[in-house]
Amino acid sequence: MTRAVYIVDGARTPFLKARGKPGPFTPVDLAVQCGRPLLLRQGFDPALIDLVILGCVNVIADEMNPARVAGLRLGLPEATPAYTVQINCGSGMQSIDSAFRTIEAGHADIVLAGGTEALSHSPLVLRKEAVDWFAALNTARSTSAKLKAISGLRPGFLKPEIGLERGLTDPITNLGMGQTAEKIGHLFGITREAADAYAVESHKRLAAAQAEGRLADEVFPAFSRDGQVYTQDDGVRADSTVQSLGALKPVFEKPYGKVTAGNSSQITDGASWVLLAGEEAVAKHSLTVLAKIVDSHWGALDPSIMGLGPVVATAPVLKRQDMRLADVDLWELNEAFAAQVLACLAAFEDEEVCRDVLGLDGAAGTIPRDRLNVDGGAISLGHPVGTSGTRITLHLANALRQRGLRRGIATECIGGGQGGAMLLETA
Repeated sequence: MTRAVYIVDGARTPFLKARGKPGPFTPVDLAVQCGRPLLLRQGFDPALIDLVILGCVNVIADEMNPARVAGLRLGLPEATPAYTVQINCGSGMQSIDSAFRTIEAGHADIVLAGGTEALSHSPLVLRKEAVDWFAALNTARSTSAKLKAISGLRPGFLKPEIGLERGLTDPITNLGMGQTAEKIGHLFGITREAADAYAVESHKRLAAAQAEGRLADEVFPAFSRDGQVYTQDDGVRADSTVQSLGALKPVFEKPYGKVTAGNSSQITDGASWVLLAGEEAVAKHSLTVLAKIVDSHWGALDPSIMGLGPVVATAPVLKRQDMRLADVDLWELNEAFAAQVLACLAAFEDEEVCRDVLGLDGAAGTIPRDRLNVDGGAISLGHPVGTSGTRITLHLANALRQRGLRRGIATECIGGGQGGAMLLETA
């Protein structure tokens, strides 16, 4: 028999926009910044945590297996195991799903699961030609061979590339993530104006959530070593307009593309954790429940249209639960690109796609915009890759409770042509 599994609490750091240099926090620093206050406000001994799972994509050399490093820095017992997961943009949700399945199967009672990412610390890597030159120099044995190798040095060898730029290019299709958004935007007729309007709304929703205190229980301040305090997501631009965004040039498909820096997710640093517990642990320790995890699914598709991952991941959940789109009160669909989000909405409304690809009887229906990303998303607050899956799941749970609603789905596209979806219900 399986056990009911609940999200009992969670927290995140402010998401800090990368500004051309390493930010104040490494991935583990970020995980510790929100992990400590989260554990301190619990009514049970953190030593009762059975397992730590952390999503992280750009692991830095000084923090191998950041889940273990973070667990120890958080003061958890040395006997508490910890492991790191990596499924690109889905890493933070994968950590929750792994914890969910572990508790459901009876192998743990309480698990700390989350995601962390410091994209500003993405490593610099040498070009292949530079690597070959260093290899030739290293393997040269005679003086003449060394001199010959040295003579092959070119100025360009000393200019490294940002590892993140390589990581955002799919090695199978050789398309950048922005180019895949351009493709699905074209397939579903998403206009530049619609994408810019969506981006403006994302900024306005986040600004309103900050001003009205809806993120107060979710976002904990982060304190850097030089004494600076970071209290909220700093990428929000509440003064954005369709006109101002319309002046930006396309980034990925010049000069006629529709994806710009203004209607894409921001490159940011941030971390988030959730605490999951089985029904026995909830009762034993009198834990407050945010939401119950009902179901989850991982889907895959052509990497060149990876932005449609939420569609192929969500449909099986709906079918298993005998639900329709209209039965879902709130949606968190990670905003990798505005065109990608809008294409997913259009795909659910497309009878041919739903019948031939998703195996439905007809069009799935419409997701009302007032149920989607109600407090903004990655366009306004950023997309620290390994963290976003945790953030959208945690925020969905909080948003449902704040509004007195019952069901919600968190879903995201995943670089490489995958998607993840998780169904939550408030208790």
